[in-house]
Amino acid sequence: MRHVRVWIWGIVGVAAAFAIATMVVLSAVPLRSETLKSRIVETLSDRLDSDVVLDDLTLRVFPRLHAEATGLSIRRRGAGNAAPLISIKTFVVDADLLGVWRRHVAHVGVGGLVISIPPKDDADAHKNDDERKRPHRLHDGRGRPVADPPAPDSPPANADAKKEAAKSGHGGPTEVVIDVLDASDAKLVIVPRESNRVPKVWAIHQLRMRRLSAFESMPYEATLTNGVPPGEIKTSGDFGPWNRDDPGATPLNGTFTFDNADLSVFNGIAGTLSSKGSFDGSLGWIDVNGETDTPNFVIQVGGHPFPLHTKYHSIVDGTNGDTRLERIDAQFLKSSLVAKGAVLDGPPGQDGRTVTLDVDMQKARIEDIMHMAVKTTPAPLVGGLKLTTKFLLPPGKKDVVDRLQLNGHFQISSAKFSDPTVQSKILELSRRGRGKVNDTAREQVASDFRGRFILGGGQLQLPELAFAVPGAQVRLAGKYGLKSEQMQFAGNLLLDAKISQTVTGFKSVLLKIVDPLFGRPGGGSSIPIKIEGSRTNPKFGLDFGRVFKGDGK
Repeated sequence: MRHVRVWIWGIVGVAAAFAIATMVVLSAVPLRSETLKSRIVETLSDRLDSDVVLDDLTLRVFPRLHAEATGLSIRRRGAGNAAPLISIKTFVVDADLLGVWRRHVAHVGVGGLVISIPPKDDADAHKNDDERKRPHRLHDGRGRPVADPPAPDSPPANADAKKEAAKSGHGGPTEVVIDVLDASDAKLVIVPRESNRVPKVWAIHQLRMRRLSAFESMPYEATLTNGVPPGEIKTSGDFGPWNRDDPGATPLNGTFTFDNADLSVFNGIAGTLSSKGSFDGSLGWIDVNGETDTPNFVIQVGGHPFPLHTKYHSIVDGTNGDTRLERIDAQFLKSSLVAKGAVLDGPPGQDGRTVTLDVDMQKARIEDIMHMAVKTTPAPLVGGLKLTTKFLLPPGKKDVVDRLQLNGHFQISSAKFSDPTVQSKILELSRRGRGKVNDTAREQVASDFRGRFILGGGQLQLPELAFAVPGAQVRLAGKYGLKSEQMQFAGNLLLDAKISQTVTGFKSVLLKIVDPLFGRPGGGSSIPIKIEGSRTNPKFGLDFGRVFKGDGK
C-alpha cells in the first residue's frame, strides 16, 4: 500500500505540474485569432514606431501553433501616402507550445515581401555629409556613425543599446525570437529623393534569416538578381538590429559572389564578369571591398578579347545607389592603372548612371591600349606608356565609344613600329634629320611621343602631339575618328639639319636655295606638313599654304 500511495502521489504531482505548465503556456498564447492579430499590430507598432495594418489572420493552437495572415503593411508614422516601409502579402507562423512558452517561434514563411528604404530628409543628408566623406567608418550598435573609436576600456556600443532596451521593457528575456524566417520573391526598393526618378529595385529570390529579434543582429543568406548587368548575386552575413528611427542606418555586413554577368548589355563592350568581395556598414551607407575577373573582355571598336582583373574599394549610398569609388586597381595584358571617382545617377528622367574617374597609368604599354581600340594585329606601335586622364561615361543607349569622354595627356617612350617598312622610314627620317643620308650602319631608332588628347563623340582630338626621333621632331595638332579611322592633322617637321643636308648630289645643291625659307632660329629646319586620309592609307604632304605665310618658322 505504501508503494501504491507513492505512485499515486507521483501521478498526481506529474499531473499537477503538467496542468501548471499548460496554464503558463496558454497564458502566453492567445487562443483567439482576433487577440493574436491585435497583439501583432500592437507589438509591431511599438517596436518599429510605425502605423501597422493587418488585413486578416487565422490561428490554430493544437497540436502545434499555426497561424496564417494576409495583408501586413508597416508605414512610418507621419509618412502620409508614402510607400510602406514593409509590406507582406502572406505569412505563415509555425511553433510548438513549449517554444512559445520560451518566446521562440520555430519558423515563419513570408510571401510577397517588399522592403522600401525611404530617402533621408535634407537635414539628415547634410548632417551626415562629413561622415560620409570618411573612407572608413565606425558604427555604434544601432548603425549610427561615430567619429572616433571607443576607448579600450569602454563597453561596446551595442551593450548600451541592450541596456537601454532592457530599461524600457524591450529586448532581453521577454523579446520574441523567430528561429528561422524564409522569404521568397522578395524585393528591396531604394526610394529616390526626387519623385521623377525611378526607384532602384533588387529582386531577392530566396532569403533566409535566423534568430530574428528586434534588438540583436541576425544572420542571413540571400540570392538576388542584379538588373544591369544581369546576373545572380549570392550573399550572406549579419543584419540588424533594426533602427526604427532611421531604417537606412540599420547595420549590415557580409560577403558576396556575382557570377556570369553578361557585359554585352552595355553597347560597345562585351565579356563575362565574375566578382566577389565583402561589405560592412548600414542599409544606407555600405563600405565595399571586392575584385572582378573578366577573362574575355572586349571593346567592340577593337574587337580583340583580353583578360581584365580589378580590385576595388567603394562606398555605396544605399538611399540612392550612388557609389564613391575610393580606389580601383586594374590589370590587363602587361599594363595596369589606378583610378578613383564615382558612379552617380544620371540626369532626371534618364535611366542609367554617370561614371566619372580620375585615371592614372604609370606602368602601361601602348600596344595594350591599341589592342583594345584598334582592329589591326599586331598593334602598330609598341612601347612604354604613361597616361593620366579625366574619364566621363554618361548614361545612354549609344556605344560606349560614342558616349565616352576623355581629357588628359600621355607620354610614350622608346616606341617602335611593328611594320618593318614604317620603322625603316622612321630610321630614314632620323638620318636625314641629322644630315647623315649616306650612313648605312645598322641602327635601332626608338621614337618618343607626348601629347594632350580630348575624346568625345567617337572622335579623338589631339591639340598637342609631339613625335621625336634622333635628329627630327614632328609637332602636330588634329583629329582622328575612332570608327571612321579618318585623320586630319597639321603641324611642323623640325630637323636638326638644313633642307639641303637631307639629300645628296645635285638635289642638295638645288635645295640650298630654299634653306633660308625653312630655316629656324638656332639652326636646322622647320617644314609645315599635313597628314590626311585614313589610317590604312595616310597621305603626307607639304602644307604649301603655310610655307608662303611663313608659318613653318
